[in-house]
Amino acid sequence: MSPSAHANIPASTPQTDPCVEFVARLPNVRAPLCAQAELVPTAGRSVQGRTIYARDVVAAEPRVRVLVVAGMHGDELSSSAVALHWIQRALEIPADAHWRFIPALNPDGLMMRPAKRVNARGVDLNRNFPTPNWARDAKVYWEKRTRKDPRRWPGPHPLSEPESKYFHDEMERFQPDLIVSIHAPYGVLDFDGPVTPPERLGRLYLDQVGIFPGSLGNYGGVHKGMPVVTIELPSAIRTPLDAEMRQMWLDLLRWMGERVVPPSQAEPVMPVRTGPRKTS
Repeated sequence: MSPSAHANIPASTPQTDPCVEFVARLPNVRAPLCAQAELVPTAGRSVQGRTIYARDVVAAEPRVRVLVVAGMHGDELSSSAVALHWIQRALEIPADAHWRFIPALNPDGLMMRPAKRVNARGVDLNRNFPTPNWARDAKVYWEKRTRKDPRRWPGPHPLSEPESKYFHDEMERFQPDLIVSIHAPYGVLDFDGPVTPPERLGRLYLDQVGIFPGSLGNYGGVHKGMPVVTIELPSAIRTPLDAEMRQMWLDLLRWMGERVVPPSQAEPVMPVRTGPRKTS
């Protein structure tokens, strides 16, 4: 039996101002910060019918398109909080990018009491992307490597969940030159893709430790050739200090300016990744 076989999922959930829920749930997020983010409802919905919100910040002459996603795992509260702080940073320093922020991809998991890594059907969204040979590899990885850990169940098939399907479709619509995926709590920086990775963002240092079936890094960075920076914050329940979040943002902008270019201007470089990944 799958981890979600017994779940009783309501068809919909009443919608409220997202900031009411975010301020009540997320660390280091106050009402003015969330209000200034001016989150916009998208067509995306969670299993329980919650709206997935986004915000675009566009420079006067954007050179690259950057898709920032957080809250893929609902119990990584700090990731969604940092995304909201970074919307404010983008408004102050947009660089030369078109930013699209999705601060809470898994709102059902985020709003559960206690918050859950998985979505409302018990699926780990970061195992649900359509990597090659998913049907074979994802099941084996879950059974053998995680010993059927219910927190890491990949789901019945790729993109079985409305949240992962929404993000997959958003990748196709937006065609980002870079994806930044914010997680916690391993305190490292990971990377998948065809460009030279950043060595550090703030106090987080690069530690590439492999890939796993169904992950966004594997699907986006290795399979689709869209560079994916995976940020693993040190804590799931506390954000870094404001100065550290600012430094991470500045380091990201500096690296983007040096390494991230639209595909039409890039020289092809094949990514090299081996082994199972231990983070998110």
